[in-house]
Amino acid sequence: MEDEFMEKVQMQSDNGLSEASAVVAGETGSTKEKKEKKPKEKKAPVAVNQGAKGSDLQKQGNRDGMEVKKLQDFALWYTQLMTKAELIEYYDVAGCYILRPWAWSMWESVKEWFDGEIKKLGVENACFPLFVSSSRLSVEKDHVEGFSPEVAWVTRSGNHDLEEPIAIRPTSETIMYPQYAKWIRSHRDLPLKLNQWTNVVRWEFKHPTPFIRSREFFWQEGHTAFATLEEAAAEVLVILSLYQQIYEYLLAVPVIRGFKSEGEKFAGGLYTTTVEAFIPPNGRAVQAATSHCLGQNFGKMFDISFDDGSGKKQYVWQNSWGCTTRSLGVMCMVHGDDSGLVLPPRVAPIQVIIIPILGGKVAETEANMVMAKVDEIVSALKLAGIRVKVEDRKDKSPGWKFNHWELKGVPLRIEIGPRDVQNEQFVCVTRLNKEKTTVALADLATMIPGMLDGIHNAMLRGAFEEYRSRITVGRTWAEFASGLEKANVILVPWCTDSECEESAKKRSGAKEASVSSSENSAESSSDARALSGAAKTLCIPLEEELERFGLPTSLDPSDSCFACARPATKWTLWGRSY
Repeated sequence: MEDEFMEKVQMQSDNGLSEASAVVAGETGSTKEKKEKKPKEKKAPVAVNQGAKGSDLQKQGNRDGMEVKKLQDFALWYTQLMTKAELIEYYDVAGCYILRPWAWSMWESVKEWFDGEIKKLGVENACFPLFVSSSRLSVEKDHVEGFSPEVAWVTRSGNHDLEEPIAIRPTSETIMYPQYAKWIRSHRDLPLKLNQWTNVVRWEFKHPTPFIRSREFFWQEGHTAFATLEEAAAEVLVILSLYQQIYEYLLAVPVIRGFKSEGEKFAGGLYTTTVEAFIPPNGRAVQAATSHCLGQNFGKMFDISFDDGSGKKQYVWQNSWGCTTRSLGVMCMVHGDDSGLVLPPRVAPIQVIIIPILGGKVAETEANMVMAKVDEIVSALKLAGIRVKVEDRKDKSPGWKFNHWELKGVPLRIEIGPRDVQNEQFVCVTRLNKEKTTVALADLATMIPGMLDGIHNAMLRGAFEEYRSRITVGRTWAEFASGLEKANVILVPWCTDSECEESAKKRSGAKEASVSSSENSAESSSDARALSGAAKTLCIPLEEELERFGLPTSLDPSDSCFACARPATKWTLWGRSY
């Protein structure tokens, strides 16, 4: 089961759960204290260090490096990666994590790029309160029902019950829109385009996973209002394209853009668009970011209206859109390997690590000569806009340093010793494939930026090819089930009916959904867990995305729905998802 996967990821964090009575999850208006049940402890399997043969880690028995292979036990691998690569630290409230500087720096890179792009569109940043009253949250019925199980409530102040429980925002529509109603009076007040960078709380009861599923996470949420549906609809796709660029241009992770089904769209919205990523080791898709057209529903609920210039009252058309720190988890899962992180250069906190090779027999004059050359290299790289660091700790061996920075995922490593200085060259090692290249010092400023771009392109290309190879195209339930059995996502003709969707979800989660084959009979229990669970619609891909992935774009007149045999209307991507 997926929950077993999550349990393993969470194990290291569940030494104790918060029993604070101030926050009660999912019970609107309740002032009754609740204590969460502490999940049963499970001992993590003892793993043998599987680092590079002959490395310092093995020679010294050092356990700083990865101790399990990615495909051997993906859950344990991911758990180790989070802490050993210094991305997060676990906290005593389950589902909440400390983001360490290595992770936060990458989120800042995403933030800086996206913030610049939305400002080009006229979006302004603002900041709204963390809390929302019960009465305000419940204004939009469908919206509050969609979030109700995840809402955390503050019910007490000190020893006194609050007169009205206050929710910690799961999203900010009901916080922001009463203000929009005050600020928008005329068509001249439109469009209104605001964004905020903040944290939200969604009190997940399923097993948390760092970055992917957590109770508190960081995100940006944009909220815009327009005079017409055409303007709103155009912005939805512009933002969706920016989200695609976050993943593909910054993180080197391929995604598929598309529309969510009626059953999967944002609660209370008109329609939802999404970018969907894929995690090859466990065959699960990830909703990577969403851009929603809210229509006029919230405008009518909160009376956000304007004079259209002819004296008539009109309701605004609204959008909301968000991308979270989940993006970092997707990046780690897609690109990481048995040695640790493999970072895309455009978000790597350090793009080049320089390791001077100064053995015990190196004379002081030679060492000084090497370090002087290192200073020159650092200056030249910084001038070229490269993030660079020198690893010059004297209590660590070169082998330890190599393994440490490989674990951290730094894209390029420069090794330079006395002989290299004499020959006016250095050795450059690529983290992605461990290839070594000898580079002339004179070519430094041109070679390194080109190598970094090449690394990004190779990472994206490799991940794209893997994603495409894991998309099964089928037309029948048997082909759909076979694709699930192989831990793939499946593109099938579908009728888009909500009842059919719910039926297919239940049916795909049943034991009989599996298609037995001798090829899969020898799967390990770990693989079986990864393949378990019901499938759902991921998205109805945009036609240009189907073309980009080399998938069919049009249905044959004879195509019927794979699940109910009624006429099919759309090619739809299905799969198991986080």
